[in-house]
Amino acid sequence: MKLNKKSKVILIIIFVIIFFIIFRNVSFGATPKIIKTLTNAFEDIEDWILTLATPAAAVAVGVGLFMKKFSFGDEEKMRTAKKVIRGSLFSYAFVLAIDLILSAIESLVG
Repeated sequence: MKLNKKSKVILIIIFVIIFFIIFRNVSFGATPKIIKTLTNAFEDIEDWILTLATPAAAVAVGVGLFMKKFSFGDEEKMRTAKKVIRGSLFSYAFVLAIDLILSAIESLVG
């Protein structure tokens, strides 16, 4: 039996549909290597930033307190010290908030 071009196309489409129906729920359980590498790299960067953020904020607050203590009544130095303290605390809170948001997204996705 000879099939014309239209019948061959229909037959191929049917086989493709059957193939996808059979294998649509099959999971091979592997993640592409590049995705794994990027995910691990971002996790390492996040850990590194959190590790450095705490001592950096403590040093900045300490410097601000020393600036305030040794300003000897100079209003400009006291104002600068308050800005340093406030800025470091806001920055540290921002880093912690970003970590919290990323953890929430990760728990929702994964």
